[in-house]
Amino acid sequence: MVDKIIQLEKRSKVLEPDHKTRQDWNQQILNYANQFLDQIDERPAYNEGDGREVLDLPITSTGHPMAEILEIIKKGVDHAGINPASGGHLGYIPGGGVYPTALGDYLAAVTNRYAGIFFANPGAVRMENFLLRWLCQMIGYPETALGNLASGGSIANLMAITTARDWKEIRSRDVERAVIYLTKQVHHCVHKAIRIAGLGESIIRYIPMDALFQMDAETLRQQVIQDQAAGLKPFLVVASAGTTDVGAIDPIDAIADVTSAHDLWLHIDAAYGGFFMLLDGMQARFRGIERSDSLAIDPHKGLFLSYGLGAVLIKNVKALERTHYYRANYMQDAAADDQEANPADLSPELTKHFRGMRMWLALQLFGTDPFIACLEEKHLLAKYFYQEVQKLGFETGPEPALSVVIYRFVPQQGDPDVFNQQIVDLIKKDGRLFVSSTTINDAFWIRLAVLSFRTRLWHIKLYLELLKGIVKN
Repeated sequence: MVDKIIQLEKRSKVLEPDHKTRQDWNQQILNYANQFLDQIDERPAYNEGDGREVLDLPITSTGHPMAEILEIIKKGVDHAGINPASGGHLGYIPGGGVYPTALGDYLAAVTNRYAGIFFANPGAVRMENFLLRWLCQMIGYPETALGNLASGGSIANLMAITTARDWKEIRSRDVERAVIYLTKQVHHCVHKAIRIAGLGESIIRYIPMDALFQMDAETLRQQVIQDQAAGLKPFLVVASAGTTDVGAIDPIDAIADVTSAHDLWLHIDAAYGGFFMLLDGMQARFRGIERSDSLAIDPHKGLFLSYGLGAVLIKNVKALERTHYYRANYMQDAAADDQEANPADLSPELTKHFRGMRMWLALQLFGTDPFIACLEEKHLLAKYFYQEVQKLGFETGPEPALSVVIYRFVPQQGDPDVFNQQIVDLIKKDGRLFVSSTTINDAFWIRLAVLSFRTRLWHIKLYLELLKGIVKN
């Protein structure tokens, strides 16, 4: 047996490359990354392709050289589809991915620290909770607040909704009488979260919106009163601070008046818009946000980090713990040293990625000023586009509250929806920029979402020139 162990040890040591091999791999990857970033402005924002090249490299018993692997990544992954790192990505809600994100993830992966339990790594847990408390202070939550760093807004919203369900004691027998209030502008992940949380058979009330796509708080109040009088169990309002379609911000303070008067849980999906409250002059749009019970916010949007970092914030951390806490016998050693709230007790995850490192490193390297300046730049770029696209004869939706603009061209002849779909297709075919579309009130609209930290004035001017040429021809 010992001989077998020694033999296996020799073979398995391949998994621990020596210093020279690590240095060689690191250099190849660094060269690849630097070439990618140095050429980012020349790279298309969208490329046709199906990524089939990744299937050309089989899993073998002995592996492949790094150079061969990187070539497959270049052709199969980094060539086809949308390039979210590009400043020309003006569709959906891009962030771009500031460089320290990659460095933070590299350090987290190399050291392989576990950030779920204080006992396992006090520093990692303190770091993540430090970031969450910073976010809570930004929102205006009290010291009783905390939350969890999640993979994004979908999981953050799910955690908030399950927490609201349990805190408001919605049992299985109550679901068909439970009432949730939202608008038709709410992000689709909220509907998914409602279903996953076992609330799929609850009553969903779509509250009407005004011309700016904001929830009508007075109609909400009347509907809650009516539902309570009917013997139903209203318990949750989901408001938005930056809808995906148009970037609308619901009247949070007025909605909070309703939820506080009628003892409803107020959750705010601020995944996209939350960080805009850091801008001077924008705070009034978020008035009352500190009155909410929970909030979702995405650093991979408003802080421009790479994909995979959202946050849920809960005003009363005991509510979050009530839903997610569970102690197993084999965790008894960890229970003896809880100087900080354990992320694993505030989340569905036990095994988790050390997500805090990427955000902490970026904030420590840059400070907050460049992020705030970048957000304001994106807001002004959206307003500039909103003004200029009207001069080309385009109809527009509301003036951008954040950094999303909807617009459409109505030709003298033909179907406007077909015409605007053709515009989107032509921009995609050109490839230098990428935009998306949406349907609102049965009409096709083109969307411009300015949030990549690499999007500059020249991108917007290029897009306006492309639109001018398309409409003219």
